[in-house]
Amino acid sequence: MLTTLSDVTSEHEATIALPLQWVGMEGIAVPVSLHNYQSQAVPGKINVYVSVDKTEAKGIHMSRMHLIINQLAELELSKLTLERLLEELILSQEGISTQAKITLTLDILLRKEALLSGEFGYQSYPVTISAEMASNRRSHQLEITIPYSSTCPCSASLAQQLLSDRVNETFPTPKIDKQNLLHWIESAAGSVATPHSQRSYAYINLSIGDNDWPDISGLIRTMENTIGTPVQTAVKRNDEQEFARLNASNLMFCEDAARRVKNSLESMDFVQRYWFKIEHQESLHAHNATVIDEGENRTPLARSA
Repeated sequence: MLTTLSDVTSEHEATIALPLQWVGMEGIAVPVSLHNYQSQAVPGKINVYVSVDKTEAKGIHMSRMHLIINQLAELELSKLTLERLLEELILSQEGISTQAKITLTLDILLRKEALLSGEFGYQSYPVTISAEMASNRRSHQLEITIPYSSTCPCSASLAQQLLSDRVNETFPTPKIDKQNLLHWIESAAGSVATPHSQRSYAYINLSIGDNDWPDISGLIRTMENTIGTPVQTAVKRNDEQEFARLNASNLMFCEDAARRVKNSLESMDFVQRYWFKIEHQESLHAHNATVIDEGENRTPLARSA
């Protein structure tokens, strides 16, 4: 004789009848397949929640939610996929919930070509995708982290001044022999001062609303091109020299990087709102230089059909 297992969630009512905004599970491991990304799935972690609007409900049906999320292993991640899962999450609660939310974190791995040599390596970018459904309202958010290199304009100017002073001291006559000058520059004596550079980051959070998703890999590359000096992977000496040249031609304070990022985000028609933080992790100081900004996109929104 089979024993019927009790279901506390369905058979009991809450002692205190109050609604709850979000109840769910966090850190569920799930493989994720992205459109136009790579043939194999990447590991992700997902947080999933539903609202408790039925005040007398003892709790939610968590096992049903887990089974719904498991479908991501067989589906291509897209806006449509997440919205379908959100609808299923709400329906699975049988009248307990009217809202659902999913937050997915993963690392996008992109192949990066060296600047000159033809070598390549792989760069990892943390990405968070969030989707929420409440009644007829749908909203999506995208967070990405972009590492890059920045060289301080002030430090570069001061280093140039020291080099100029040393040249003037070493070659006091009005005429300088070109070969002697070149030999001196390439010697240890010619290494007078170097500007300080730092590993820097752009943390970008985009509210997409119900607009079509961007190509995430393409968005990352667009932001790297906007800033101008992305970090490198595998390099040879000619690549490293070219990287030094790029940094010298792309001197920037954190304010310069922030204005480039802001200008680029305001030209993207899928963005409703944006928030970003620019962080230059100083090599001169023990603290960081930072810019934080947010705003609404002034361009017309491209609503999905």
